[in-house]
Amino acid sequence: MAEDNSYESMLCVKPEVHVYRIPPRASNRGYRAADWKLDEPAWSGRMKITAKGKIAYIKLEDRNTGELFAQAPVEQYPGCAVEAVTDSSRYFVIRIEDGNGRHAFIGLGFADRGDSFDFNVALQDHFKWVKQEGELAKLEATQSTAPKLDLSFKEGQTIKISIGNIKKKDAGGAKTRPMGGGLLPPPPGAKAGGIVPPPGGQQTVPAVQANTAPLLDFGSPISATPPSSDMWGDFTAAGSNSCKDTVKSGWVQFS
Repeated sequence: MAEDNSYESMLCVKPEVHVYRIPPRASNRGYRAADWKLDEPAWSGRMKITAKGKIAYIKLEDRNTGELFAQAPVEQYPGCAVEAVTDSSRYFVIRIEDGNGRHAFIGLGFADRGDSFDFNVALQDHFKWVKQEGELAKLEATQSTAPKLDLSFKEGQTIKISIGNIKKKDAGGAKTRPMGGGLLPPPPGAKAGGIVPPPGGQQTVPAVQANTAPLLDFGSPISATPPSSDMWGDFTAAGSNSCKDTVKSGWVQFS
């Protein structure tokens, strides 16, 4: 990934910081703020932390005119450019440079503990971003050099897809729909193979009973009996008998 080194971003601004002259380090244990003259700071002003590419800059400026007092480039944090003291969280030792190769170590202090916390977090976030950018650059370089995987079909290549859990239709189990013969379905309530009884519980008497005797007697001649001239006789007899039975059973007959 190409870096734009001309762009400078602002990471943190604190309106009041103090600069102290510090004695040389006596041992490898680190710096102690108690060894400084904390009530007599050498300089007080405004602090800015900016970033240009991968490098962060701690700039000490005059709070009124904005004139630069000192600058400390930071290429790594934690590192030799910024070091915390061992006896306080509000004081640091920074390495300033004048641009001509000369450098010096000075003490930097904050009046409020929250300002020192923001100073620390701003540097940590910047170099965390630098680390992530470096990992992404390495990943892109690895992917660019690795051979690309060709997943396209070759000429004449086919694939077979197996789909399970699909039930085949039973050809013999298919129900055949009856062909319409012009017959209407039976009325509701009718029993299969029967005739709907008349209302009132009365049973009808067949008008003509079939004479089956001639069918069984093959030897005797069939007598030709003329049909009765009164075609309503049987119905009248049946009706009169049923009416009499109704009267005898205690029901009132309405005419």
